[in-house]
Amino acid sequence: MTVLDNLSRTGSTENLAWLRTLGLLDFRCGDMRCRDDVEAAVRHAAPEVVFHVAGQVAMTTSLAHPRLDFEVNVSGTLHLLEALRAFAPDAKVFFSSTNKVYGDLEQFPYEETSTRYVCPRYPQGFDEQVPLDFRSPYGCSKGAADQYMLDYYRQYGLRTVVFRHSSVYGGRQFSTADQGWIGWFVDQALRQRNKRDAAAFSISGTGKQVRDVLFISDLVACYFQALGKLEHCAGEAFNIGGGQSNSLSLLELFEWLGTRLGVDLRYSRGPARSSDQKVFVADISKAKERFDWTPRVDYVAGLESMIGWVEAGKGEGRNA
Repeated sequence: MTVLDNLSRTGSTENLAWLRTLGLLDFRCGDMRCRDDVEAAVRHAAPEVVFHVAGQVAMTTSLAHPRLDFEVNVSGTLHLLEALRAFAPDAKVFFSSTNKVYGDLEQFPYEETSTRYVCPRYPQGFDEQVPLDFRSPYGCSKGAADQYMLDYYRQYGLRTVVFRHSSVYGGRQFSTADQGWIGWFVDQALRQRNKRDAAAFSISGTGKQVRDVLFISDLVACYFQALGKLEHCAGEAFNIGGGQSNSLSLLELFEWLGTRLGVDLRYSRGPARSSDQKVFVADISKAKERFDWTPRVDYVAGLESMIGWVEAGKGEGRNA
């Protein structure tokens, strides 16, 4: 297995060391923004399967540094597609996109309960027929890469598949305040439980924003199940998340963590983030139909596992 990474993300060096303990790994230090790095990796590996999960993944970073966001997500993806077209045209290619390609979703009416927002028009979650509406530099860059992937299937016959992810979490995720919200809030809750003087944290908006959460083992299974049935999904986009049964608002997460850890979480509220969706829950019925995938880990089991990961000190000093 060949991995191309520039090791810029917090925790990537630690994860590389862990991967090397598992067996054969051909690691190449390189940057998706550099066409020569990407082309050299493709020519070296001659891949049969490509999982394109590299990217700038934080909306806040995209707002602060839109050029960086573009160069990583759009230019990097185009570099990969062109290298594959030239040197590995038969490769099977899977791209990690995002629910942000659908924009703010403010065109739909919402109801508000004591703990969450609800979109009555989509009781099973948003499907792939929702119109694309790129918002924020992050939404634009990931959306452009998403569409390049699909168009290279149409124009050049590359066997590409796009997964529009919701919130992914699990062990070996080194969460930050900008990305990996489940892990970050688990870490904050443990800090408050273990240290009486632990500072209160802040949230953006009311806390009633809803996402469906997907445990990492289910995401891995998604990629490999689609690989096994590529003839049913090449050239297609799929909304991939935990589904309605694994949806949580921030307030609901805090209530669960407070009960589980025996702590009354202290936090403050600030303004809502720009381009934040009130609700995103993926309707995953297309993935079920095309390659027989559904999540197996419910959010209770997933959160228990995440608590264990953080509590064991794996993310100590990196989750905050």
